[in-house]
Amino acid sequence: MIDLSSLWGLLTVIGPLLLLGVLAWAVLHNRRSRGARDATERATAKNYDEQDRIDRNR
Repeated sequence: MIDLSSLWGLLTVIGPLLLLGVLAWAVLHNRRSRGARDATERATAKNYDEQDRIDRNR
């Protein structure tokens, strides 16, 4: 039979390591390419310019 205190100790070590691994994977797979960031910046600037034009015409 497994001693519960040793199982708890094992989970105390494995849990944070597993969490660290999942966080690292999420950060690495959530990065955008430079082209996607540039496209987002261009679209944002276009939206701001269009809103400025609408506001000036009022």
